Amino acid sequence: MTMQAMIDEWYPVGLFSQLDSTGRKTALMGEPIEVARDADGNAQVTGGDGRALPVRMRYGHVWSSLGEPKKELFPIPEADQPGRRFVDVGVVRVRCSPLRAVENFLDIAHFPFVHTDILGAEPHTEVQNYKVEIREEEDEVWATQVKFYQPQAAKSASGGITTEYMYRVPAPTCSVLYKTCPPRPSEWDVITLFVQPLAEDLCDVWPWMALFDDETAMTDLIHFQQTIFLQDRSILENQIPRLLPLDPGMEIPTRADLTSIAYRRWLKRHNYTYGAQLVAQ
Repeated sequence: MTMQAMIDEWYPVGLFSQLDSTGRKTALMGEPIEVARDADGNAQVTGGDGRALPVRMRYGHVWSSLGEPKKELFPIPEADQPGRRFVDVGVVRVRCSPLRAVENFLDIAHFPFVHTDILGAEPHTEVQNYKVEIREEEDEVWATQVKFYQPQAAKSASGGITTEYMYRVPAPTCSVLYKTCPPRPSEWDVITLFVQPLAEDLCDVWPWMALFDDETAMTDLIHFQQTIFLQDRSILENQIPRLLPLDPGMEIPTRADLTSIAYRRWLKRHNYTYGAQLVAQ
């Protein structure tokens, strides 16, 4: 299986705030790497063979690549917007394909059943019609006009509301979610999932948020998001097959799976197949 298309992408490899000179030993797509701060306080990433790897510091994280990225790290304009609180949620290790982790983040239908009384609740289980497209100019998957009733849409929410979502996939192992901001209805809260592929069936997931919330304690914001993702982890680690099937005949989709279908089609188009299963077994 060729890996070159995904080798040349950017990946999160650590939280910049947690780096020191002793370094963080980790892995990227099966290769051991080390992430540390140099004498000038900048991040540096070293491959298993001792070579210096490309580095970017953005969205609270250190990013690197085993190859030669053809484009810069994708923009999140809200990361530069005054007044937002930026939340480094931490890392969760998940025994699943990095592509499975992103696909699960895109799934709306599981909210009432996995995140009961937080992101969803029975009998509010219907996924209303929404729009999905692959935006050719940006080369990204987008889902818009997504609406879902939620008992507690955010830590700052005081009661149940119908929440509007937009989902964006700018890179094979990253997704950006825009959702209704309870304190500022004219703005969007931004919740991201940055996934570091350790192996084809193992990944570190780094959630990050850019919110308008001046009241909630930072610890509570972090715990709220960690609670959500830990509920997802048990589901992800029990999915069969562990790799993400790209053949449309291998799993039966429903109307609620339009974003997943577009994501898989986009992955296949670009040969983003590290962590994917291409044919039925």
